[in-house]
Amino acid sequence: MDTERPILFDGDIRILLFDYLDENYGKIRTFEEKTVGNSRSDVLAVIPEKIIGIEIKSDADTYTRLKTQVSDYDKYCDLCYILVGSSHLRHAAQHVPLYWGILYADQTEAEPIIRSAREALPNPKVSLKNQLKLLWRRELRQLTVNNRLPKYDRKTRAFVTKMLVDRVSPDKLKAQICDALFERDYTLI
Repeated sequence: MDTERPILFDGDIRILLFDYLDENYGKIRTFEEKTVGNSRSDVLAVIPEKIIGIEIKSDADTYTRLKTQVSDYDKYCDLCYILVGSSHLRHAAQHVPLYWGILYADQTEAEPIIRSAREALPNPKVSLKNQLKLLWRRELRQLTVNNRLPKYDRKTRAFVTKMLVDRVSPDKLKAQICDALFERDYTLI
């Protein structure tokens, strides 16, 4: 009798991931397929004062694009994780920096679940300027109002971003970015 577990594909793992995130974080909002740099993140999760990036490598995936994806996630995410199928678990640590966490789809139980092989450490390469690029123009404008800065309606996004980074404390700005993403209303577009 064949006791091999079935291959888990990206969609299978995502379902497990959302259950894992709900169980492990209180207030959380997730975005799928969000552009970060030159990559499309599998999942960005926003919790109070942190943006978490999760790159999924299912049993059917390869590491071909991972080097570029790691570089892009590093620019935007406070915590970064690779989530792998069981076939990749043994080698995942060789493909990501030490501060990246490693999650895996464990199929040893009756039902597959997500487990942690290594917790993520704070990302030393994340940039508030890049995180501000995740916001819509109206969200940026609201941050200027919240911080008693001019609205800069006729200025470029780059100018507004620089003003926010230069004039608002990093901790306060990080919390405001996360709050804006958490409260984003897609009915306004």
